[in-house]
Amino acid sequence: MAIPETVVGERQRYRTIWISDVHLGTKGCNAGMLIDFLDHTDSETMYLVGDIIDGWRLKKKVFWPVSHNDIVWRILKRARRGTRVVYIPGNHDEIVRQFAGMNFGGVEIARAAVHTTADDRRLLVLHGDEFDTVMLAHRWLAFVGDALYEFMMRLNGLVNRVRKTFDLPYWSLSKAAKHKVKNAVEFISKYEELVARAAAERGVDGVVCGHIHTAEIRTFDGIEYYNDGDWVEGCNALVEHFDGRMELLHWPEVIAARKPASSDVDGTVREAA
Repeated sequence: MAIPETVVGERQRYRTIWISDVHLGTKGCNAGMLIDFLDHTDSETMYLVGDIIDGWRLKKKVFWPVSHNDIVWRILKRARRGTRVVYIPGNHDEIVRQFAGMNFGGVEIARAAVHTTADDRRLLVLHGDEFDTVMLAHRWLAFVGDALYEFMMRLNGLVNRVRKTFDLPYWSLSKAAKHKVKNAVEFISKYEELVARAAAERGVDGVVCGHIHTAEIRTFDGIEYYNDGDWVEGCNALVEHFDGRMELLHWPEVIAARKPASSDVDGTVREAA
């Protein structure tokens, strides 16, 4: 069943919005949460920073509920009403990379981009898989890890269905696990440093990426590092205000603060029967 666009009055407007790692085509995609975000925000520019569609999963099994169509429809509608939409494919939707330089329905396809903020900082925008040593050296291991991650996401969905029964807010099982595992923490730290170093070598002021599903704002030797998170577990977006100020939005917290005004949106995937 399609989810109609919510009428919320005046939406929260930003100069720029970055989202990534939506993984449409998987049961882990938090479609309900993302639809709520799209219905409550607007921007002059929107960057889709990779892994919007999960081609890896769709090759194995077709899964595409109506709610995933609703997300695509909302993004295309933004482009039609004047939002500049830039799609930078990642490793899971790498098939789209061959169309770099083209425009589909008002959505620009690019391998990378340089965004200039309102206060004249230049930010390199890319998915970030090119800095993942596992992806570069052991692609087969990345596929194994993807299978394990899919299992974790299913478990995450079960946990949150139980939490909803007890009227508890959305909670990310895998996010909590990553912060407890030393090797995962070390990998994230090294990845962030590597991406920031690459941005410095390219002469920009900072970098915006996704890929590792860990929303973060940090500074490395004067280079600003921004990771816009994901819409599988964390449900985050990076936004630029009209004065150039950058902020990470944690949408489950936004929804929790809004309750009890709305009880229709939760952290589970809304699937068509």
